Amino acid sequence: MNQAIRNSWIVALSMFVLILGSLTYVQFFSADKLNADPNNNRSIYQNFGQNRGSILVDGVPIAESVPSDDQFNFQRVYNKPELYSQLTGYFSLVSGSSQLERVMDDQLTGNSDQQLFDHLVQLLSGSQPQGASVELTIDPDLQQLAYDLIPDGQRGSIVMIEPKTGNILAMVSKPSYDTNLLAVHDTEVVEANMQELLTVEGLSPYRNAATESLLAPGSVFKLVDAAAALESGDYDTESLIDNPSSLPLPGTNISLPNYTSGNCGARSEATIGFALEQSCNTVFAQIAWELGEDTIASQAEKFGFNTALNLPDRGIDKVVASGFPTGMDQAQLAQASIGQYSVTATPLEIAMMSSAIANNGVQMTPNLIRNVRAADLSIIDEPKPEVLNTSVSPDTARQLTDWMVGVVNNGTASAAQIPGFKVAGKTGTAEVENRGDNAWFTGFAPADDPQVAISIVMEDVDLATGSQLTTPSAKKLLEAVLNK
Repeated sequence: MNQAIRNSWIVALSMFVLILGSLTYVQFFSADKLNADPNNNRSIYQNFGQNRGSILVDGVPIAESVPSDDQFNFQRVYNKPELYSQLTGYFSLVSGSSQLERVMDDQLTGNSDQQLFDHLVQLLSGSQPQGASVELTIDPDLQQLAYDLIPDGQRGSIVMIEPKTGNILAMVSKPSYDTNLLAVHDTEVVEANMQELLTVEGLSPYRNAATESLLAPGSVFKLVDAAAALESGDYDTESLIDNPSSLPLPGTNISLPNYTSGNCGARSEATIGFALEQSCNTVFAQIAWELGEDTIASQAEKFGFNTALNLPDRGIDKVVASGFPTGMDQAQLAQASIGQYSVTATPLEIAMMSSAIANNGVQMTPNLIRNVRAADLSIIDEPKPEVLNTSVSPDTARQLTDWMVGVVNNGTASAAQIPGFKVAGKTGTAEVENRGDNAWFTGFAPADDPQVAISIVMEDVDLATGSQLTTPSAKKLLEAVLNK
């Protein structure tokens, strides 16, 4: 009798192991292949029927799944969608998913490696699978303020980073859109909404402008030239460079003029500090000629140019590589040294450049995820700060900081001054063929203990409008951090 019982238990246990093994294989090893099968309509419906995890900012959902009374069981809902659309992206029956909804899909659906055991328990118990929640590093007050500082109808982006950690505190762009328009369950409505969004000038629902727009950086690129000059050992704070009002460009019949709205004409020779304060083009062109293309390119790459990133770091969405060209002649190098010619940068890259200077020359990997929590609120992932590059030496970083403080105290960024605090900054204006200018500000505060680095860009504006929308806005954003 005991042997019969034992045999029965062995058979039952074997069957259980086989069932568990089959379930595990199908759910976790064949899942990608099955989900990719274009004939598998069931997987599409099943995804939309899941209780997808929330995306949170300061504990408040900005994307969540709520019960639905149709065949999908749950409806994806976005709160304050225009404010966060380029971060969350969309989860759509017709258009798939984008941004964090795509990058963090495994976590949000409960299918990540860290959630394997919980997912198995849910499946075996017959309970409704529930995804993890993803908490962002975004500060909601800074996000709202940054968004409000870009006028409606104006193309622009603002990025704020914590220099010591790389955590992104705010990232906004306009034009924006309502992600709920792409989350409804009526496919015809979604298709019509997408077509309407695609007609909005300057808007692409498929991308995040702050990480994927490649723009001429103009004079904020002079920070790269200044860094290269100091790192070379050929220049210091006392070095004097000729400062003509215009510089003939070899092989052409044109000259590179100095910035006319600064005070460059006050000196026929200039230090790098003065040239940075007044944004004197001819000084930086000569520095680039003296150092050579390779030296400027190498320094740009140490700040992150010519390198694509993932954001989040383990995700699949790309931070497009900012670009510094090669194979230039002397005239082209002169233009590239002031952020023109074919030099391009994303708003995130310019913020990362200032962040590296603020952090004693160490550039941290940008991070958007504070933590990932399972349905039982246990933390299953919590990204730690990671070093991306050593951009410059600490001595160079300190000198660049002093020069950037001079830009705010005595130069083109005086509108960023904050009583009681030292602010480091650099302005930039990039001329774009057949369009208005790109107006930039980048910097950090307080300069002696940086808490935040920032970049602001406004596209297709005249000089006066660009000045009004960048540097004064930077002051308001930096004050908001310093007053917390």
